[in-house]
Amino acid sequence: MTLQELRNKPEYSFLNKAPLGDNIILLGYGGSHAYGTNVEGSDIDIRGIATNSAQDILTRKGFEQVQNDETDTTIYSLEKMISLLSNCNPNTIEILGLKPEHYIYLSDVGHELIYNSDMFLSQRAVHSFGGYATAQLRRLENKSARLASQSQMEQHILDSIENSRYTFPEKYFGFPEDSIRLYIDKAVNENMDTEIFMDVSLSHYPLRDYKSMWAEINEVVKSYSKVGKRNSHAIGHDKLGKHMMHLVRLYLMCFDILEKGEIITYREKEHDFLMDIRNGKYLDENRQPVKEFYEIVDELDNKLQYWKKHTTLPKNPDYNRINKFLADVNLGVVKCAI
Repeated sequence: MTLQELRNKPEYSFLNKAPLGDNIILLGYGGSHAYGTNVEGSDIDIRGIATNSAQDILTRKGFEQVQNDETDTTIYSLEKMISLLSNCNPNTIEILGLKPEHYIYLSDVGHELIYNSDMFLSQRAVHSFGGYATAQLRRLENKSARLASQSQMEQHILDSIENSRYTFPEKYFGFPEDSIRLYIDKAVNENMDTEIFMDVSLSHYPLRDYKSMWAEINEVVKSYSKVGKRNSHAIGHDKLGKHMMHLVRLYLMCFDILEKGEIITYREKEHDFLMDIRNGKYLDENRQPVKEFYEIVDELDNKLQYWKKHTTLPKNPDYNRINKFLADVNLGVVKCAI
């Protein structure tokens, strides 16, 4: 499939319109087709990137993303995508590691972005992928018959908060690392076995930054309290296996980044293992995850903790290269419009 073939299809007519049109620099497959875990009938997801127009760049009124639910297509502006890539966002960094044949369209800028993908890789992958994996595990436990104990759930919450806190230093006024300490101890609340406690020591700290930080933490805690209708019933058995597979896939992709500095979206080496998970090998006669699966997850999480300490990746992405890349692309767009 080519970009032109897509443009000729009525359902993809939005690709011909502003803010996309000739501004598209990359288009490729997303979801199961990108991972190599698709089955017959799997939806085709398309992900892409487009620059803003010269006028939008100069007036700072550019778009962030175009989403078309009918075709499962999402196209991000280059500025928005670079922000997500800089945080090693799992749902977007995968677009830089597709198989060559899974790119529907690549402009020269698109090729250059992929060639320089290493500038986005950093230790943030531990927290971004780890955060997604923790959330995936929570969904899995909620949607299966295996309910996490209160103490396990409390640990999930703390892990999610710690992943969220990783970006605080760049978003809020600085504070000593040990001035905000969160930890689990024996519960004071009589309805709990353990709970999260905090030790906070801040002085002369901006009130609004403090308020925003705790708003983020509060959202994490609230998200674990919202069981919702979709978690009050077990999901379809076929989808439970899919959730389990994606949990493992997140870990495997993260290891490539932390160990080798590579983005590998198509999981060729682990294909059979992942498909076994998806197809129910680790479900019991009642179609619930077996103990062996959770042991696999524990091993993967232990490995993540190891690479968290031993990866040679820098703490933060290479902002100098990233900013220069974005500036050069935007300058080129403006010059071509003059």
